[in-house]
Amino acid sequence: MAIDNIWVFAEAAEGAPTTASLELLTKARGLGTVTAFVVGDGAGIAPALGEYGAAKVYSTGDLDGKLPGPSGAAAMQAVIDGGDAPDLIMFPQSYSGRDVMSRLSVKLGRTVLTNNTDVAADGDTVKVTTPVFGGETMVTTSFTGSGPYLAAFRPKSFEAEAGGAAAGEVVAAAVPDLGAAGGATVTAVHVEESTGPKLDEAAVVVAGGRGLGEADKFAMVDDVAKLLQGAAGASRAIVDAGWVPYSMQVGQTGKVVKPNVYIAAGISGATQHMVGMKGSKNIIAINKDEEAPIFGVADLGIVGDVHKVMPKLIEALQSR
Repeated sequence: MAIDNIWVFAEAAEGAPTTASLELLTKARGLGTVTAFVVGDGAGIAPALGEYGAAKVYSTGDLDGKLPGPSGAAAMQAVIDGGDAPDLIMFPQSYSGRDVMSRLSVKLGRTVLTNNTDVAADGDTVKVTTPVFGGETMVTTSFTGSGPYLAAFRPKSFEAEAGGAAAGEVVAAAVPDLGAAGGATVTAVHVEESTGPKLDEAAVVVAGGRGLGEADKFAMVDDVAKLLQGAAGASRAIVDAGWVPYSMQVGQTGKVVKPNVYIAAGISGATQHMVGMKGSKNIIAINKDEEAPIFGVADLGIVGDVHKVMPKLIEALQSR
């Protein structure tokens, strides 16, 4: 029996599907018939989900303050137990995606495979590809046993491309009684203020590292990013040092970015960081250590003091 019925756990932000959701839908529609599962009100984003491949959209409706993890897993289990069991469920490697997936894994008694960057189906066999050792080695793993198979994927693993059909039917997926698991409620949501393009969606990313020397020098990174209409990012070292917030971290434990241009200023290139940016189309590295690992992935390397190079770059951009 071939793999055909595929679910994608789809999330929304600011009234639109997340980029990660659209990436998964794009990949899934090349594998079989796609259904999107939305924990929340899915009617508003159904047209966009359909445009990227969802033939049907399951929606729990408004959660009335309930947490998405317990609600989503319970609703998914109810639909599966009701007879519409998918062969494969694809989750974005997000907070909610991992929460729902882990709870569903327990409910269904199914193994999960996480941190993947690719998926393929050969007959009734599903295989996922996972980078290990900082991306130096790729491991292919096959699911065994019966489905549904549960897999989570890193952001930017696939290109989001429209090519589906008009929005399909929106089907209500009721959330069963959650018992004690439903005791917690969301009382407030705080969104960090930001300006300019989002880090993981920007065409240009300028990132700073420990080579900047001190927190105040990160202003140079901000200046270059603004002049290039891009986003500012950071290495884990300066996030851990408290120079900038975690939301700016690029790397294995931060955001994965694939901009057209990535400028690394004062970043040596630890494996943890390069996992999050080495897929960039054009990488420019500025570092005074000519042996810095970042030069191994750079398309253009500038061996020089970041405190001299960055001001000159700012001056050149301002004079355009």
